[in-house]
Amino acid sequence: MTELWEYNCTATPASAANLSSEQIGELCKQVPKWSVSNRDGILKLEATFKLANFVEAMAFANSITEIAEQNDHHPALLIQYGSVKVSWWSHSIGGLHHNDFVLAAKTDKAYTNR
Repeated sequence: MTELWEYNCTATPASAANLSSEQIGELCKQVPKWSVSNRDGILKLEATFKLANFVEAMAFANSITEIAEQNDHHPALLIQYGSVKVSWWSHSIGGLHHNDFVLAAKTDKAYTNR
């Protein structure tokens, strides 16, 4: 079975469908550190990563930048002293797509490998 982080993504087309509740539930099992939040009617995947200091938080945020650019899919990042909050969702469809879970898994892998 292919791990989520092994998939490559491209920008989610505006014609793509949002994931169903069932699909979201199944994919959430593969990225247990992440939670689904509803922000102004848009479902997003969110997680906060703890780091030692601001320099490490910036370095981790930069690794997410590389992932985002390689996959043409870009998150919202909140960088603070000792933490980075990451939010993935597909802007083009105003919700969650398989790509968001792939990028969450890639983010987890980058955090583990730092």
